[in-house]
Amino acid sequence: MSRPLPQPVPMREGRSSREVDAFCVQFAPRAPGHPAVRDLQHLLADVPTEGLEARLEWVERCVAWLRDPQPALGLMEPAEPEAPAAVTRLALLLRVLEARASAREPVAALVREVMAATSGLKLFSQVGLPAGLGFFGEVSDRLARRLLPSPPEDHQLSELLLRLFPVPEDADWLEGLPPEPLARLSALLQGGTQPPVRAPAQVVRASLVDALGLLAVQTAALGLTEDVRERCPEVSFRASPFLKLRRVCEGVLARDAAPDSLRELGDVVEECRQVVAIVSSHLEQYGVSVDLVYRLERIRRSLERMEAIARVLGVAPGEARWREGLVLVADLLRRAHTDRSVRAVVASNARLLARKVIERAGHSGEHYITTTRAEYHHMVHSAAGGGLITAVTAILKLYAATLALAPFFYGLALAGTYVGSFLMMQVTGSTLATKQPSMTAAALGSAIGQGGTGGRLSHLMELIPRITRSQIATALANMGTVLPAAVGLSMLFAWWKGHPLLNPAQAHYVVDALHPWRSGTIVYAALTGVLLWLSSLAAGWLENWAVYRRIPEALAHHRVLRRALGDTGAKKLAGLFSRNIAGLGGNVSIGILLALPPVVGNFFGLPLDVRHVTLSFGQLCLAGYALGPTAVLRPDFLAALGGIGVTLAINFGVSFSLALGVALRARDVPVRDVVRLVRLMSGRFLREPRAFLLPPRV
Repeated sequence: MSRPLPQPVPMREGRSSREVDAFCVQFAPRAPGHPAVRDLQHLLADVPTEGLEARLEWVERCVAWLRDPQPALGLMEPAEPEAPAAVTRLALLLRVLEARASAREPVAALVREVMAATSGLKLFSQVGLPAGLGFFGEVSDRLARRLLPSPPEDHQLSELLLRLFPVPEDADWLEGLPPEPLARLSALLQGGTQPPVRAPAQVVRASLVDALGLLAVQTAALGLTEDVRERCPEVSFRASPFLKLRRVCEGVLARDAAPDSLRELGDVVEECRQVVAIVSSHLEQYGVSVDLVYRLERIRRSLERMEAIARVLGVAPGEARWREGLVLVADLLRRAHTDRSVRAVVASNARLLARKVIERAGHSGEHYITTTRAEYHHMVHSAAGGGLITAVTAILKLYAATLALAPFFYGLALAGTYVGSFLMMQVTGSTLATKQPSMTAAALGSAIGQGGTGGRLSHLMELIPRITRSQIATALANMGTVLPAAVGLSMLFAWWKGHPLLNPAQAHYVVDALHPWRSGTIVYAALTGVLLWLSSLAAGWLENWAVYRRIPEALAHHRVLRRALGDTGAKKLAGLFSRNIAGLGGNVSIGILLALPPVVGNFFGLPLDVRHVTLSFGQLCLAGYALGPTAVLRPDFLAALGGIGVTLAINFGVSFSLALGVALRARDVPVRDVVRLVRLMSGRFLREPRAFLLPPRV
């Protein structure tokens, strides 16, 4: 984002051109017509003497003059060395104010008045820090600030900072300013013929000390909340560094930031940071809450802000303090612009949650990966059960379409059918191939992000062939069972009713709907892949929620359950809940998600639908039976079979890619590691294709 160049200051009516010329000759003898000098003379001649808004406008014009990209070079003898424009203009301003008291006094008075009329407490203690509203409250607050106009707050230095530096790139410009001339300029403006009660430097110092106290109170309150204390049992309440933090900052305030008090503050801040690390490691093990992650991030950033303020207060006045001050103000400016970004707060708080959800989904995905020949055969048998249940589901779905139901009740019937069938698979231990890719991708992403490079690659070289052959076995077993089950059930229905389940018109509709390019099969299959991936996230989120809330532990120690089932029975129930909560969340969510697109599309007049490969193949088998053996060899039916293959590839590819992408981002896996892994796995597939397709021989 580029900022507009400052416009030249118009000459005030009545201003003597002779004064302007004399000014230029004095401070630019080698280039009296230099625009930087003439604009500065106009600027210093227009210093307002009353009104806060007028003074702020003048400060804004002054900063715009400093930011002009044209350097003020070649004005004096000898010629100045090459330097950035801001450095040369700052040197020119300093030279003028040192030489002319008539120009210095109005500027000094303006600085004193602005500092007296504005407060820096919000700038140093709130800008760039979460507002304490919680994750969802922060998101809604930022959305409101983005969409609604903000009232003016001229008395706040935080608003002046954004007014002077409206784009994030201005922070780099600030950091590039030399501290030595700024220190000289600050000392020059501290005096005056009418000294204030407190000099501007004293006002800023008081604001910094007050900000330390306010940050200490807020951070201590966050660090002493129950959910933080529960996840750090190693530290007692009385020994908590957050309790000491408030007392130490009170000492800093009482002793006006004496050096020894600031050193003690630094020690306590480090102890607080260690507690945050313990709580974060507890989250890694026992589940994540977005609100707790949000509070921990606020604590971390508050501690960093306190350290930055302590560094400014702890150095001697002059160049050293300005060097630390520029670092602090540049950081505040970056944070101030980030404060307005909804995307930034979502990204910073969602990463750890995404990682934990992926870990939970990956833990569930390990059940879909076979190692031994016996596990491979067990996977085939469970997939056969899934194919049988899917055939029944396909019949119930087609039957629901024949009923004259309102859209809402049709969607309800579809959702109930899907959820019931998927829960039946969970109860019977059956497996559905389309649920595997997102789960196994999460397991793969977790494996990629663990361990050193050498051991990790060795593990992945064994894991990926296991995932591939398990996925192929499940898909083939599903499809191989759906075909005879659908035909058998159709024969049974025809014997019972005297006609096939589908009439010719319905059968032709099914065949046409599965055509790979004459229908929306490709788009619908991709949408279904997204829905399958979302269901895996729902499964991981629900398991994370149960673990974070310690639901299994609560069930195991529930008095009513222990009285009814006994201690052993309550523990078994807790274990059963822990093992099945992810599957329950995934099955219910995918059932509802698959039912939504047709209903939502019908509501909005959009042709939305889903293409789930196993269900679609079951429907095609039912249509083939209704059309007869000769119809299945016709081009349209063969094209529909090709559509099943396309649906299979897209369902698996989309859900696997999305899950793997999120897992890799959550684990911060470098792209070069992924590229290297792909290269190594391609070479192994060419050498040992059997390992990717068939189980081990023993």
